[in-house]
Amino acid sequence: ASVCSDRHVSEVDVDVEVTRVRAAQWGYLDNSFDTIAGYGANGAIIHYRAEPASAALLGRSSLFLLDSGAQYVDGTTDVTRTMHFGEPTGHERECFTRVLKGHIALASATFPEGTPGFVVDAFARRPLWEAGLDYRHGTGHGVGAALAVHEGPQQIAHRFENKTPLQAGMIVSNEPGYYSDGEFGIRIENLLVIVERDTPNRFGDKKYLGFEPLTLVPIQRKLIRLDLLDDQEVAYLDAYHARVREEVLPLVEEAGDKAARAWLLAATEPLPRRQAVAA
Repeated sequence: ASVCSDRHVSEVDVDVEVTRVRAAQWGYLDNSFDTIAGYGANGAIIHYRAEPASAALLGRSSLFLLDSGAQYVDGTTDVTRTMHFGEPTGHERECFTRVLKGHIALASATFPEGTPGFVVDAFARRPLWEAGLDYRHGTGHGVGAALAVHEGPQQIAHRFENKTPLQAGMIVSNEPGYYSDGEFGIRIENLLVIVERDTPNRFGDKKYLGFEPLTLVPIQRKLIRLDLLDDQEVAYLDAYHARVREEVLPLVEEAGDKAARAWLLAATEPLPRRQAVAA
């Protein structure tokens, strides 16, 4: 809201504010890592750290990437969202949507027990590969419980030497991205817990596994190119946003924050339906 009202807000201001809000929450111990708040070209630096003397001011002409998290007495958080406070370009929207498609593909994947992380890494990269795009980091890492935010041995990455099987109960991140050097960065990150799936068959007498999201934060809708999503992807995102609204809205209402309530309701609206194409 501050950026949209032409107030001067820097990357460091965002870092300070998200830390202030988290520190006021029950059970907060510390940030789980240094906040990454990158506007425009700074967002393309994967492990960027804003400094007061050089921090960029947020504006309406480029993307803003925010990766942050905290340690609590009952667990660890790590979440990334990318947003635009103005009108995104067609290229930005296509890149964002392809990252989103990869995020959904991994989040909705089903796989047999014993599968190592590198096998499912390609699920998240395929929509980017189809456009000749990619990213230079792993797709997911293990997360400790009020311990290390990057904690193995499990990993979802294209590092074939890590053959640790994914197992029910493990927590991993799901964070595909795209970074255009000197222009912008995109990343969408949720934490997931691995769960057993009830499949109609169990070939080889194996259990089959999947993921359930632990992170409940809206994904900016105006950055999505609806024509690039199929019906299953639209249904997934609508169901995800419905759960965000169901679980987070009562907390916002309890806090009495009317502005946050209005924002949350708008951010979790179902995606508009595509018009059928005449034969």
